Amino acid sequence: MDTTLPADESAATATPSTSGPTLLQPLRVRDFRLLFSGETISVLGDQFHFVALAWLALQLTGSGLALGTVLMTAAIPRAAFMLLGGAFSDRISPRSLILVSNAVRGVTVGTLAVVVLSGTAQLWHLYIFAAVFGVVDAFFYPALGTIVPMLVPARLLPPANAVIQGSAQIMGLVGPALAGAMIAVVQTGPAFVIDAASFAVAVAAIALVRGGRRLPSGPSEPQESVMASIGGGLRAAWADPAIRGAIVLTTAFNLAINGPISVGLAWLADERFAGGSTAFGLMFSAWGAGALIGAVVGGSITRIPHFGSMLLGAAALIGVGLAAIGFAPSAIVAGAILAAMGVMVGLINVQFISWLQRRVQGAQMGRMMSLVMLGSVGLAPVSLAAAGFLIDLGAATLMFAMAGGIVLAATVAGFAWGMPRLMDTDRSPAD
Repeated sequence: MDTTLPADESAATATPSTSGPTLLQPLRVRDFRLLFSGETISVLGDQFHFVALAWLALQLTGSGLALGTVLMTAAIPRAAFMLLGGAFSDRISPRSLILVSNAVRGVTVGTLAVVVLSGTAQLWHLYIFAAVFGVVDAFFYPALGTIVPMLVPARLLPPANAVIQGSAQIMGLVGPALAGAMIAVVQTGPAFVIDAASFAVAVAAIALVRGGRRLPSGPSEPQESVMASIGGGLRAAWADPAIRGAIVLTTAFNLAINGPISVGLAWLADERFAGGSTAFGLMFSAWGAGALIGAVVGGSITRIPHFGSMLLGAAALIGVGLAAIGFAPSAIVAGAILAAMGVMVGLINVQFISWLQRRVQGAQMGRMMSLVMLGSVGLAPVSLAAAGFLIDLGAATLMFAMAGGIVLAATVAGFAWGMPRLMDTDRSPAD
């Protein structure tokens, strides 16, 4: 099997100064700085494409179910190929996977932009676009989670993850509001053009990264099959009760959250709240602002005492907020709730990913990342379809209440299973 480059040949050999804010220290590593810059621009473009895609689907059909199925079309291949993407991240260079993924997505969204600007866009175009993105995302996200520990020292994992997620939240704060305002004036086509251009910038930045590579297997070293590699990752995850429990809990959380947030907010902005696409963009900006604060806090703390209890407690608050959105009388109230939820999500994400990266051996990083991500997206198609169905039945408030109840039930189950104790260490039972 391919192996990670030795430390003296990797960008992680850089020893950034420990002076100054902890949160900024990873940016002193050249390769990480390039990764950060490229992906930040790409994420900004993604905000334009997400708002434009949701609004275009509603314009073409007027149906929450149609929007849900478009998003579901991306979610199905993303889940189906996620384990394969993790296995490839452990076999070949995650840098190469990120580079190719950005190039393919850039060409795809550029093609969609041409179709939209020509005035010939139809619903089936959105399904094809979503399916391609879903397949490519399955390789991109495990590779991104794998490359970070290859570029920075272990002590900088929390701030490195916080910088990446924090930049995503800044773009989530700025991007949707800009996209909503742009779409209100010039429609959706230019938003897709911006996203295509952002992928071109990301490709150029990643091409300059020197780290994130693996040495090829020697001639006498047999290459493990892809299926055997996936099976080995599954066995390793099952043998670690903390990772096994985390996968179950993240699956339940995301089953409850994905559909109501992705489909429900667009419907609320279009049907219940004043402001239309602008209100939709502002609600997502509120979510991004809260998540940014949470990411900054999470990245500024090296370790959180009683991490497992904190994670479940924050999840419980998210469940309460999710249920409350369904009763919000305006986009302003919904935005305030989303901002508070975002703080919890940002804090959890940074600390959880850093915990996982410290706990897992490097040779299995991609597969473990893909398993956790599969737990996050595996039931997303069900969540998106269910949300669209409930909205078309006129049960949006009930949908948000049910989603919050699922999160709270999963939180209670996590405490009952002893997850706080299991997650209060970075070491697996095999260590």
